[in-house]
Amino acid sequence: MSQAHMSLSYQQARSLTQDTEPYLSCDDCFDLVDGYVEALLSGAEPDLPAMRTHLAGCAACAEEARSLVVFVAEQDGRDPAPALRRLEVDPT
Repeated sequence: MSQAHMSLSYQQARSLTQDTEPYLSCDDCFDLVDGYVEALLSGAEPDLPAMRTHLAGCAACAEEARSLVVFVAEQDGRDPAPALRRLEVDPT
C-alpha cells in the first residue's frame, strides 16, 4: 500500500526543528502579548527572547500577535507596518 508524501517548505521544516529554548507556553505568551505588542508599536525592541522564540514556532500565537498589532495600531491611528516587520524578524 502506498502513502502520499507531502513536501515541506524550508520554513515549515525549520519551524519543526528549531530550538524551543528559552521556553514559553501559549498561556504565558497570551499573558505577555499585550505588553509585547505595545513595545513593538512604540518602536522599542522588547527584551523577551522566550516570546520571540515562541512566536517563531507557534503559528496560533504568532497570528494572535499580528492581529493585535494591527488592531491596536488602527485604534491608535498608528501605522502597524514597522511593528509587523519587527515581529517577523527571525529570532536566531
